[in-house]
Amino acid sequence: MQDPAVRVVLVSAPAGSGKSTLVAGWLETTGTAAAWLQADGADHDPARFWSHAIAAVARRLPDLEPAVAPAIPGSAADARPLIERLTNHLTTQAEPVVLVIDDYHLIANPDIDHGIEQLVDLAPPSFTLIVSSRLDPTLRLSRLRVRGHLAEIRADDLRFEPQEAAGLLDHRGAAPLPHQIAALCERTEGWAAGLVLAGISLADSTDADAFVAAFQGDDRLVVDYLTEEFLAGLVPDDRHRLLQTSILERLSGPLIDAVCGTNDGAGWLRRMAAANQLLIGLDRTGTWFRYHHLLADLLRVEAENSIQAELAQLHRRAGAWHRHNGTALAAVEHYLHSGDHADAADLIWDDATELLNSGQLATLQRQIARLGPLADQHVGTATVNGYLALFTRRLGDARHYLDLARTLEPNKNQTRLTIALAVYIAIASGDVARALEEAQASEHPTESAQTLSLIWAHTWGGDLDAAEALLPVAERLADQEHNTLVAGSVPIYEGIIAIESGRTADARRAAERALEIAEANGLADSTNVALAHSIIGLTSDDPAQAIAAAMRGVELADETALILSRGYALVSAADVLSRLQHPDSDAILGQARTVIDRCPDPGIIGQYVNQVEARRGTLPALPETPGLVERLTDREQAVLRYLPSQLTQRDIANELYVSLNTIRTHCKSIYRKLGVGDRKTAVQAARDNGLL
Repeated sequence: MQDPAVRVVLVSAPAGSGKSTLVAGWLETTGTAAAWLQADGADHDPARFWSHAIAAVARRLPDLEPAVAPAIPGSAADARPLIERLTNHLTTQAEPVVLVIDDYHLIANPDIDHGIEQLVDLAPPSFTLIVSSRLDPTLRLSRLRVRGHLAEIRADDLRFEPQEAAGLLDHRGAAPLPHQIAALCERTEGWAAGLVLAGISLADSTDADAFVAAFQGDDRLVVDYLTEEFLAGLVPDDRHRLLQTSILERLSGPLIDAVCGTNDGAGWLRRMAAANQLLIGLDRTGTWFRYHHLLADLLRVEAENSIQAELAQLHRRAGAWHRHNGTALAAVEHYLHSGDHADAADLIWDDATELLNSGQLATLQRQIARLGPLADQHVGTATVNGYLALFTRRLGDARHYLDLARTLEPNKNQTRLTIALAVYIAIASGDVARALEEAQASEHPTESAQTLSLIWAHTWGGDLDAAEALLPVAERLADQEHNTLVAGSVPIYEGIIAIESGRTADARRAAERALEIAEANGLADSTNVALAHSIIGLTSDDPAQAIAAAMRGVELADETALILSRGYALVSAADVLSRLQHPDSDAILGQARTVIDRCPDPGIIGQYVNQVEARRGTLPALPETPGLVERLTDREQAVLRYLPSQLTQRDIANELYVSLNTIRTHCKSIYRKLGVGDRKTAVQAARDNGLL
């Protein structure tokens, strides 16, 4: 079946052609212990697909998962670190490793295709990938052909000749004569599933010649005929239970009992599997099975025709079983099929944090889209849509969904994650004043993501004591929730707080710890660790390391949705490069200024930019110790309260019923007394002096 140079074996043929049987038979004949991944439609999500792929290989290589699973990508763009870890581990294996991906046509995601191509390119020669699919995958097959790395098995290769079909039909107990076998092969065109189903009916026929003569020729007629023949040959209870369980992608005894209201599900399943080779075992313990795809299709069509009134309730029971047995994704699917969209929306909201943290954004988007109008009427899904928009850098959409969530749920009853979303959006917009205002409305944090949002707001707002007090809370909650994103972010903000407090050594240790957490969890190339590199740059005594780390922070932060993180990475890099008299320092500082000028209120980062610019001579020198030069008048304090807003000076004049020139005069006086040169820096200086 395989040449030593072959890296990929493609088995591409229509449903019921015997693809899986062929691959399983070859593995058994050769004694090859393969990792087998049975794909389904939900594996369209890259994070989910790679999780299942690693779990499949880990069953073959028990020591693989601890080394590789932490790098499972949180988004489509993060697959390469996982591939590198996986291929490095495969290189250490003495025995050949085979990975089978069955039903690859159900995946249909170019990001996953790209990751598979990387795996094939980087894996050692001892690794072989077998892809079974009803359609040719969108992998670059021509490149594999040119290199001699591809072996292809097509539908023509899988057609049964009469001598081969004889063994298949004899196995079913039909024992047809040679001319009957030839006729069946001709009329099924050697189609394996048609022969199997024909053999089932032929074994019960009293007139084999009449059966063969009546057997129709093309696939659709074969399906229509055998639907009636196969189901009609079953006792009513078995037939009814087959139709009831056709709604399930995978079957187990307890699940069947929950759906059908029976108490013998496991025994019934084993009995049916022993009598019907179209019921396929998924594990070695005989616990989980699935129907052959063709049989499942036939059963579902018949179920729609004969038990349609039961289907909604069956899906409802399946959803409840999956909900209470930890498979939320399957539960949501069944609730959607049952028409219980409200239950589906509740469960999507309950499960959203786990899916968001694991990067399964595509899964969430697809589930919410299927809710229809309810998606915009449910506070949970509106909030999740806000996070999805934020994570994909669509700030306008994120604000829309936040406003929608708040319309659906009055402020006094807002969920903590809704408030956290508001803080995140403000931070992503560069509006520290708004972030602090939102943070004030937050109750004592009970979720790690909520706590992190408060840390961000207080840190960039210069309230370092409040931010530092929340660090152990976020760390504890992240550990309880197994939230690696928050766990890796906590030491970064610990480091920023330490730098602002003049504790350089503490900052360095915190940043190194953040990078260790990221590396252990496959997040070393994530935008989340950008500022850890920035801190390393600011605290390193080695000029080459300082420059490299600072620029790495800029590189990673360039992809973040959080404009303040991007601004901090740029200004800290400009600071490092300026101190070391690097020729690129002015260019990086200019980029930092451009980013900060887009922020309504950049908080302490605005001050930082001014300080670096002053050292470079592009601004007048600022006081070494910012403080209040002179007390503000009552009228100036009234004007100051409006400065964190986005009101123009003319708007403020209208609010206070004074002229525009009066406001301009007050602002100049406020800037002078605070020792600053612009409105944004004045806001932060006022915070530092307890005036805001």
